Amino acid sequence: MVGLLGSPFGLKGFIKVRSLSGEYGHIRRLRSVTVRRNGEEEEREIEASAPTASGLAVKFRGIDTPEAARTLQGAELVTGREGGVPLQEGEYYVEDLKGIRVLSPQGETLGLIQDVVEGGGGDLLELRLSGGESRLVPFRKEFLGDLSLETGTAVLIHPWIIE
Repeated sequence: MVGLLGSPFGLKGFIKVRSLSGEYGHIRRLRSVTVRRNGEEEEREIEASAPTASGLAVKFRGIDTPEAARTLQGAELVTGREGGVPLQEGEYYVEDLKGIRVLSPQGETLGLIQDVVEGGGGDLLELRLSGGESRLVPFRKEFLGDLSLETGTAVLIHPWIIE
């Protein structure tokens, strides 16, 4: 998912987009996108995009009035990886982190990454421990080292944080 559709913008069927990454360049490059709402998905062609004071608005083919645009309000914009924000060194897609085995510095399996949640001081990894309970760990290099998507493992530098 790359964004959420907001309120109509202007009189020609444009609708505001809130990017989940905070960046908009990758959304401007999209020519089509899956629009998901109420558990249903439909492929929509993007005719045009326009900058707004708070980000971006898009116009879908066949959506030509503010009233028609309003029917999409609250929907999610979904695209494949090719439509996502390009990753920088040390960045990961959340979906790639799910299921990573978290190890102690000695190599003992402590649990699995279930999700990444936003916290006040940064992202937190939700770990499902071997015993079944969940813990949140700051997703920072001071706590998590040697994260490898290839091996599907990450080392928790300070295991005391999950006690």
